[in-house]
Amino acid sequence: MKSENGDSLNMQQMQSLTSGNTTPPNGATLNKEGTTQSSLESAEYDPHKHRNRPHPTTNTETLIHLLKGSLGTGILAMPQAFHNSGYITGIVATILIGFLCTYCLHILVKAQYELCKRLRVPILSYPQSMKVAFEQGPSFLRPFANSTPIIVDGFMIVYQLGICCVYIVFVATSIKQVADQYYEPLDLRTHTIILLVPLTLINYIRNLKLLAPFSTLANIITFIGLGMILSYIFEDLPPVSSREMFGTAKDFSLYFGTTLFALEAVGVIVALENNMKTPQNFRGTFGVLNVGMFVIVILYIGVGFFGYIKYGQYALGSVTLNLPEKDVLAQAIKIMFAIAIFITYALQAYVPVEILWSTYLDHRITEKKVFWEYVCRTFITLVTCE
Repeated sequence: MKSENGDSLNMQQMQSLTSGNTTPPNGATLNKEGTTQSSLESAEYDPHKHRNRPHPTTNTETLIHLLKGSLGTGILAMPQAFHNSGYITGIVATILIGFLCTYCLHILVKAQYELCKRLRVPILSYPQSMKVAFEQGPSFLRPFANSTPIIVDGFMIVYQLGICCVYIVFVATSIKQVADQYYEPLDLRTHTIILLVPLTLINYIRNLKLLAPFSTLANIITFIGLGMILSYIFEDLPPVSSREMFGTAKDFSLYFGTTLFALEAVGVIVALENNMKTPQNFRGTFGVLNVGMFVIVILYIGVGFFGYIKYGQYALGSVTLNLPEKDVLAQAIKIMFAIAIFITYALQAYVPVEILWSTYLDHRITEKKVFWEYVCRTFITLVTCE
């Protein structure tokens, strides 16, 4: 009962903010600068202590989701990215991009926390945070505050749906490459249609708590698959001197785009932190975010560096494409990554579903909420498979 009451309070406060009423609850007021003025109690308000989530995730579960959200198709493209940058430039630039991404994510989460403290609310979504930040920011930005939630939601939905589309293409292509070795070749579109039902079913998982075991399985498969890929890479590895240390300025943009796409996980970060049982452990020197991003950057550098040394200019968009097509072990690797990315699809699709359902549909539907939520999830899957 306590959790339900807490969630009801959270939803009421967030809906109040979404509807345009950003007056802090419990008697707090805003001055001309938009900062919160209330009693000493307000200054001591800790949003983390007032969160009541129906299915909170532990630190380990959140770390697993973070790793799975970033260890997608991007890591398989790192050998080609290093080919565009050179291995010295690639190592240094990947560290810098990883640091920059982590730093920006820290700023985002910290800013949300501070806004929650000012408004004395336990939680704010990404678009709500943007709206409040504009309202309490420089005066010339305040007129745009009401339009920012829709803009943020729009960009987030398009961004996440794009990732989901890439994942579907990767899974369908991987399955096709293996299936074509044993059966009559089918069109890629046919494989995509076959995936529609299982993708819809896994997208029916309604919270991150239930999704955690699947992410754990996907992480295990990913790490085993990476180990098997490295076994191919380390076989007859050419000398490092045979590869370029530095790439050209023209090709660096290709490296940068690939690496940034692979490392950036802003779409799921807010959802992960908001659903934690102990969100105070998300940041910090050895917090979930730092540990997760450190592991991710090391893995990206390792796969990118050794993959480039192995394949050089022949490194393809996915390192799995460089593996022997008729080798059974190589085929097993492709299927393993197809399964891992298939599971990750549910994590990436969680964000647009959460935005559409929680922000725009849930409070407008009074009957058969669960049914219509499943309709929303089915719609998202159909859009990404189209």
